[in-house]
Amino acid sequence: MTDVQKDFVDAAQQRYARWLATGSRLGLAVLVASFVAYVAGWIAPLVPLEQLPALWNQPVAQYLQTTGQPTGWGWLALVQRGDVLNLVGIALLASCSLPCLLAVMPLYARARDRAFVAICVLEVIVLVFAASGIIGGGH
Repeated sequence: MTDVQKDFVDAAQQRYARWLATGSRLGLAVLVASFVAYVAGWIAPLVPLEQLPALWNQPVAQYLQTTGQPTGWGWLALVQRGDVLNLVGIALLASCSLPCLLAVMPLYARARDRAFVAICVLEVIVLVFAASGIIGGGH
């Protein structure tokens, strides 16, 4: 591997790592903050904390019906509720690789590395398609 190739690989890896670190920290911060807000009672939950032990032993379908908890992306409509807000942090953590891939694609394109651009594009498509919930009904 030439020095130019090594510098390019290092730049792509470092860019990906910076974006991943930022996204991971943001997702973790949102998780911690939303958990604290939920436990402290600063934000009203969909399901009161004291009711959870009685609901945990129910089958999922019965739990969802009893609590009114939506499936798939329906949680976004209830993001103002304390126990649903923590899903924002989980969604951020789960989607961290998407901005990373988008951030390194211009580097690969400038280097005319079509194979890596194609791999990044395909990964982005797969991630977006998977997150859409089209396959599997969104849960």
